[in-house]
Amino acid sequence: MRAEVQTGAEAAAGPAGAGSTTDEEVDVVETAHRTETEMTAAIEKAADQALGTDEARAGLRRLIQTDGVCGLPGAFPREWGQRLGEDVEAAFAEAHARPGGSVSRGRNRWYVEIHPEALRGFVDLVDHPWVRAVSEAVLGPDYAIVEVGFDIPFPGAIDQPWHRDFPSPRETREERRLTSLAFNVTTVDTEPDMGPFEIAPGTQFDDGPEFDHGMFPAKSLWGRYEELAVRKYPKLGDISARSALTIHRGTTNHSQKSRPVLVLGVDGPEADNAAHHDLAVTHGYWESLPERVRAHLHCPVVDTLVPITQKHTIEGLVMGEE
Repeated sequence: MRAEVQTGAEAAAGPAGAGSTTDEEVDVVETAHRTETEMTAAIEKAADQALGTDEARAGLRRLIQTDGVCGLPGAFPREWGQRLGEDVEAAFAEAHARPGGSVSRGRNRWYVEIHPEALRGFVDLVDHPWVRAVSEAVLGPDYAIVEVGFDIPFPGAIDQPWHRDFPSPRETREERRLTSLAFNVTTVDTEPDMGPFEIAPGTQFDDGPEFDHGMFPAKSLWGRYEELAVRKYPKLGDISARSALTIHRGTTNHSQKSRPVLVLGVDGPEADNAAHHDLAVTHGYWESLPERVRAHLHCPVVDTLVPITQKHTIEGLVMGEE
């Protein structure tokens, strides 16, 4: 097992074609008197330009296709990550207090799906240049946001069995083409004793009769994944993107702290993961969204939001509690 801060750090430095300094970046450095809003706009414009090249998108696609995972450290200010943590904590308290509001992913580990409006930083996340660039590079321009949720391993959470989040679709099995992505955002600085996420890069195309329900590799194969495994220690403000087919697991949380992680699920046109989720927004919220976000948010627009009853259960993770 190896330990890394993030796989795919090349993407943070800028993929092929994105390493040169732009006029906008120089301008940001030289004009410290600008307001925070003006500076943020300039940085985002520079990022858009850098990530908009064919070479940059090819680099991002190559990282996901090869490793099944990549990351961007420091995508957001730490304060943004702290606000995200506040929103996740409030959403969990509400969901866990009602029947069906949360679903077990193993001992002392819970998953909750939420509506976008529960997150003050939803638009910041889905409209981030890197998130858009990775989504378009892997899934094409017509990708759709289908899931917003979070996973929380609490103290006492144990090792999950190695798994993927759903069976490989035909396009992946036969054409080695990925049709969905999961973006992860931590709400804490991950420490070694907090049960860090563990992933086996390059295993997104693994398949065969040894996979129970197409998701759980036989224990006889676990040695390979343990050799490939990389533990992740993201910090507040970091983002990662992965194929949910890449073999992974949560590890034992030996600490007295929880380790919440936001999950943003994105589908390409061929995928049907939206059927497993109940995303919705209100009319007022829909009208407030930028058109660029609405173009990728294919969900009901309603008068009143109904709390989500969780239905994306992964039975093998619950059975692995003992």
